[in-house]
Amino acid sequence: MRVHLLGVRGSTPTPGAEFARHGGHTSCVALQLDDGSVPVVLDAGTGLRDLDRILGGEPFRGTLLLGHLHWDHTQGLPFARALDRPGSSVRVLAPSEDGRAVDELLAAAMSPPHFPIGPAQLRGRWTWEVAHEGAVAVEGLQVLAREIPHKGGRTLGYRISDGHRSLAYLSDHMPQAFGDGPDGWGEYHDAALELADGVDLLVHDAQYTAAELPTRGAFGHAAAEYAVALGEKAGAGRVVLFHHDPSRTDDEVDAIVAGFAGAGVPVEAAAQGRTIHL
Repeated sequence: MRVHLLGVRGSTPTPGAEFARHGGHTSCVALQLDDGSVPVVLDAGTGLRDLDRILGGEPFRGTLLLGHLHWDHTQGLPFARALDRPGSSVRVLAPSEDGRAVDELLAAAMSPPHFPIGPAQLRGRWTWEVAHEGAVAVEGLQVLAREIPHKGGRTLGYRISDGHRSLAYLSDHMPQAFGDGPDGWGEYHDAALELADGVDLLVHDAQYTAAELPTRGAFGHAAAEYAVALGEKAGAGRVVLFHHDPSRTDDEVDAIVAGFAGAGVPVEAAAQGRTIHL
């Protein structure tokens, strides 16, 4: 399995030379199998535009798993050529609010006067389904969804396996919603531990540092220290720090990673365009 990091920034896209190395596109990760197919994409931030490169100009035919419906995880939808084109077949799975239809929820931000078209005008064949907690087969992959705390709407974390390799994706996570936990960075709660248990790769929200939590933690994100400690406790093979703060420069991201040189698990910063082979 190959994990393509197409967008790794949090909250809003970040252009500029100081952000070019790790990238400014928002959350999007594509999973490619050994046969070359790309059956599942995680989130639809602005990084979704780059899926066309991975597919070599072919239309996407698979499932789009959305962790939640904030702008930085959905704004790529109408701009991704691989999805919005004749011949595409896109199944969207996303958490719902109060039982409302997923396309109805997305249309609240993607429709006139906020945007020229709504979800119904996207080209290709689209289906919209509510994602629920639990285990399910998606495009031949084993997917476990668990609800995780995040400010401003229902949010799911995902664990995905092809039967040989596995990854956990907790892009937006506010563990301190359950209390300070043993380290003061938030609880290592059951859902997070279950998703990360023994995975080869843990892709986790690291928008803040522990020092920033007292003033910024209420915005709904985790500290990098928590992400690494979760990886250690869960026995993950590798931790990728994800959802970088839009004000965090490349050099500042690198400095955070350097601070984990002695961690009990390998740690790296997510970088746009990076492909991780599992």
